[in-house]
Amino acid sequence: MSLVMITGGVRSGKSEFAEQLALEKGGNSVLYIATSIPFDEEMKERVRRHKERRPPFWQTKEVYKDLYDVISKSNAKVALIDCLTVMITNLLMEVDLTWENAGMDEIDNIENQIADEVDEILTAKKDFKGDIILVTNEVGMGLVPEYKLGRIFRDIAGRMNKKVADAADEVYLMVSGIPLKIKG
Repeated sequence: MSLVMITGGVRSGKSEFAEQLALEKGGNSVLYIATSIPFDEEMKERVRRHKERRPPFWQTKEVYKDLYDVISKSNAKVALIDCLTVMITNLLMEVDLTWENAGMDEIDNIENQIADEVDEILTAKKDFKGDIILVTNEVGMGLVPEYKLGRIFRDIAGRMNKKVADAADEVYLMVSGIPLKIKG
């Protein structure tokens, strides 16, 4: 089965395209893995809109770590993960650390833990009987973040995106709602 990565900028149509692919490949047999934790009203509204858009017969799991267990136990034809960069954000926010004072050893350790979570997804690709579609944000085309945590996030997310793209069978870059197939 295949791993499809969909990347692009904010509001470029990544999720809609991923949902369309999932519907085409899996029909009513889709496991939707939502990695968001809605902390404020704006995020709650985003989540509500995503839920409204999805077919009601899709199974939804709201989880951002230990994804191997969730994916490998599913009998769905497609597992759609939305999204990797939100998952990374949640994993970073779990860490009790003063980011401005964080040393490279601490940052490397955190990145290794995040890489382990991404590796679980890539291992699930081998063991899952269906297709995996993974949505992520392209983070390397913008300004250099002003704050250290923003730079740490950008660097880790960029490396995790590269890791997934290397393993993916297909990669799409969304530009203004237009999917550009760049691998596969």
